[in-house]
Amino acid sequence: MVDLTTLIAYTAIVLGFVFIPGPATLLTVARATSSGTKAGIATGAGIATGDLIHTLMAIIGISAIIATSAMLFSLIKYVGAAYLVYLGVRALLEKAPTELAASALPISAGKAFRQAVLTELLNPKTALFFLAFLPQFVRPGNGSAMLQLATLGVIFVLLGLFSTVVFAVGAGGLGSFLRRNPTVLKWQGKVVGSIYCALGVRLALQDR
Repeated sequence: MVDLTTLIAYTAIVLGFVFIPGPATLLTVARATSSGTKAGIATGAGIATGDLIHTLMAIIGISAIIATSAMLFSLIKYVGAAYLVYLGVRALLEKAPTELAASALPISAGKAFRQAVLTELLNPKTALFFLAFLPQFVRPGNGSAMLQLATLGVIFVLLGLFSTVVFAVGAGGLGSFLRRNPTVLKWQGKVVGSIYCALGVRLALQDR
């Protein structure tokens, strides 16, 4: 089991990490602003689910295979980048509504969740992050390394989910206000689409 000192240090580092705006935050905020708080929270939950799977992959060693295979890493990276750009282009091409009732939000929470899970799973940098980051806090004298990795991974996922929910609630409230403005309705799809496309390009250009 992870000792208390390591646990406190790890939690402090992760808290600082998850509240620094990054791709997960941008995706959550973009989705919450355009489609409401529920869709934003669902996006955060989808990212957390993807991270939980990445934790399992790190524990059983699949991430290590990705780390040592340049071809596999590139394949996953470009598929993930293409998926993000695809979502962005769809948002850019969708006809903007003139008014947006609560029952007619651009995307459902379920669809937002599924897209977020797939987006996170198709990011090999996340897989390598878990593979490189979690073992630094594993101590041989604290028992099973797999149990320690699982504990650390779950803590990371929960703290990450907490941060994305905070961002989703804030952005969702702001989005609800902004969506009453016809000008915002006209441009929100283009803004959200641009964010997704930019994240896709960013992922495609990342090195190992």
